[in-house]
Amino acid sequence: MVTSVDDLGQGAPDGAPRADGGAAPGPALLRQIPRTDQLLADPRMRAAELRVGRDLVKAAITRAQGRARSGEITPDRVADAAAAELPPTAASLTPVINATGVLVHTNLGRAPLSRAATDALLAAAGTCDVEFDLDTGARAGQRGRGVIEALRRAVPGAAAAGVVNNNAAALVLAATALAGDGREIVISRGELIEIGDRFRLPDLLVSTGARLREVGTTNRTTTGDYQQAITADTGFILKVHPSNYRVEGFTRQATVAELASLGVTLVHDIGSGLLAPHPLLPGEPDAATSLADGANLVTASGDKLLGGPQAGILLGDEPLLRRLLRHPLARALRVDKLTLAALEATLTGPPSPIARALAADPAALSDRAEAIVAALAPHGVPARVTVTEAAVGGGGAPGVTLPSVAIALPEDLAVPLRAGRPARSGDVPAVVGRVERGRLLLDLRSVDPGDDDRLVAAVLAAVAGR
Repeated sequence: MVTSVDDLGQGAPDGAPRADGGAAPGPALLRQIPRTDQLLADPRMRAAELRVGRDLVKAAITRAQGRARSGEITPDRVADAAAAELPPTAASLTPVINATGVLVHTNLGRAPLSRAATDALLAAAGTCDVEFDLDTGARAGQRGRGVIEALRRAVPGAAAAGVVNNNAAALVLAATALAGDGREIVISRGELIEIGDRFRLPDLLVSTGARLREVGTTNRTTTGDYQQAITADTGFILKVHPSNYRVEGFTRQATVAELASLGVTLVHDIGSGLLAPHPLLPGEPDAATSLADGANLVTASGDKLLGGPQAGILLGDEPLLRRLLRHPLARALRVDKLTLAALEATLTGPPSPIARALAADPAALSDRAEAIVAALAPHGVPARVTVTEAAVGGGGAPGVTLPSVAIALPEDLAVPLRAGRPARSGDVPAVVGRVERGRLLLDLRSVDPGDDDRLVAAVLAAVAGR
């Protein structure tokens, strides 16, 4: 059944009251609402169709026509309203400026990629030589050779390297290949961690068919506890960095070097992806030190402190890596060409946004904040500079704070900044800060300096739209 515009207005004379108390348009006004084919011919819609596809354009048109039928807008404003409804991209993800002060914010996509990584990703988006040897015209011998070589250059102590789709996948592969036949994984009770979204490490490990041999206590586990648990059924010892909490006081944990002396395969999950020691993060384990201390395999995330795309990094002994990467499960966990390209560029290119944010000078942050407040002042925006503290986040460096500087704004700007119409339409980026003591703080340590002008534009748009 096809319903005409006239049918929709039949029996509702011009000016008839709506349920909300307004006047519903009658047949005369309804007939003035532009037809869908007319709106699709609008140059703005035609350009958007090339960018996001016809379905999304028609959906924006339908919403605008619906607003006119309900009397929210007049028929002559339908085309403009539809244009304002057009999404900036064909994907539903919205670009966000992370002004929370949490550098690696899991809910905001963890590490923002560097320009080098995004350029590499775009270059690989079409057809590329991911498994093809351009010299011989035959299939390439090793998929992802470039990123493997980049990892080994970054961590010279690693005899071999591999990449899977996240750190949980790296642990699943290790547990399946080394203990999935019912052998035991020896692990401290103090390292049976739970991270975000109710993800529990013990559940993951047991799902592979391995058995857990828990040793020690929550706060104290010695090398002797591990040694007493080792039997012929031991697959490997697993040491896990409890990256999103700290246990303080009467504590003891066996070191990597102590565990390496026990003569059993040692897997160290360092979590946050720090490849070498960092002066600001002395308590954060890193891959180079762990391997030097005797770990046989180190696993880590690619999208945290490393600053790259989501990936699981495996570094360690060559025979062990070969065994894991030739396991049938490795095929199900392998990464695509986009991840390979972005990860290699992260490793070989200039410092990532995360690395720059960690190294940011508080004095430079203060200068940026003063400039932003000065740019907002002529528009009557009540903004001021305030000293604050940022955090690493993303399950890295728990308890570590970083000196920072923020822009303090009225709390009622929080929603317009992150979800107002200008942000929804893509005219300005969405901005997410944090609310403290009745103020909205936009922490600049987690904001790229290149985004300062966009941040100002977003604040002005949010103020205008209140």
